This record gives sequence, structure tokens and C-alpha cells, in this order.
Amino acid sequence: MKPNLLLLHGALGSAKSVQPLARELAQFCQVHTFSFSGHGGRAVVAGEFSMLHFAQEIQQYISQHSLQAVHVFGFSMGGYAALLSALLVPGPIKSITTLGTKFDWNPETVAAETRLLDPAKIQEKVPQFGEQLAATHAPTPWPEVVTAMAAMLRQLAENPPLTAETLARITIPVQVLVGELDKTAGVDASQRFAGYLPHATVEVIMNTPHPLERVNPDFLAGRIMALISAVA
Repeated sequence: MKPNLLLLHGALGSAKSVQPLARELAQFCQVHTFSFSGHGGRAVVAGEFSMLHFAQEIQQYISQHSLQAVHVFGFSMGGYAALLSALLVPGPIKSITTLGTKFDWNPETVAAETRLLDPAKIQEKVPQFGEQLAATHAPTPWPEVVTAMAAMLRQLAENPPLTAETLARITIPVQVLVGELDKTAGVDASQRFAGYLPHATVEVIMNTPHPLERVNPDFLAGRIMALISAVA
């Protein structure tokens, strides 16, 4: 029987974002995907656009689909939500692979990220990105999604749930992947936070920036399957 694998998208993405990777892995795993609340056409609802709620949605998906054991891949925000989910409800998640996940949330790092999350500036300076967001999140107005994301990141800075203390309580195997050129996650921060996890490995992918579409899906699928095989 194929192992269950849940693929989680990043901030401002949707389940469609991980479809190229899903196609690579479908021959090896029973692949599952979903869009987090407020993403991929789901409405932005007060109280649901938070990292805690995203982590709870992972557990809800696992429960609703009766997955007794599941491996998880999370890109960027998806990796953070996966780790928080495993922290909150140990058991069903057997391994986690993260790619480009930013662990270091504080007022300084959030200020750098939220400067980019201004709908007016996006429309003025990178309208093509606005068009991409519109297509990803329709019928939800994309400025609502961007504004909610900025608010969520500020909330993370005030009270980050993944710290040295809490990460130390996640005992499943975790594989932390980060691009050498990833200025969002950062190699140094990824290595430092991975060090807090009892059973984590870190790999720096050379000549690779942050966006998921810039990572070779065949390479990424191989890394995910290597961890799943090791756990099995």
C-alpha cells in the first residue's frame, strides 16, 4: 500500500501550487492536497487566517480522511504549519519535509516581509504579481488575502509558536531543505532552528532561490521519498 503524503502550499499560494510536485510523487504515494483558509478561492474569515488555525486545518484534513499515518511536505508557510500541527497533535504525522520555511519571526524580520505585502504597492510596481494573485484566489479579492497575510505575520512576530523550547518537543524525523539563495528563509536561520529539533537533518540546495517553481520537482520528490523510505 502506498504511504499517504500531504503536500502543503506556501503563503499566498494554493493547492495548485504543489501540483507539479504531486504529479512527480503520485507513482510512489497516495498524495493529498488542500488550500488553507483564505487561499485558493476560500474566503478570508476573521479568526481563521492564522498559523494556529492552519495547523488545526491539517489535523482536520487528516481526521476527515481517516489517515492513520501520513507524511507531510510543506513549502514555506506550509512547513511551519506542519511542524506546529505535529507539535499540537503528536501521532498521525510520521515525518515532515520543509522547503524554504522561515522560522525566525520577530519584529525586525516581519517588518522586512510585510513591506512587500501592500496591495497598493503591488498594483503600482508589480501588477503582474497582482494578476497572478487574482487568478490564484478568485473569487476572493486578492487584496484581502494580502492584507490578512500581513496581519498574520505581525501576529507571529508578537508570539511565535515555534521556538527552541517547543521545537525540542517534536520528536518525529524532520528534513529541513533550504535554497542557498533563499533570502526569505535564510540558510543560517534554517540551520539554527533545525538544530532545536531532536531528529532533524538540514540540506542546503545549491544555486536555488526561494520560489517553489525554481526547485527541480524531480530532485525535491527524491528528497521527500528518501525520508519516507527511511521512516518506513
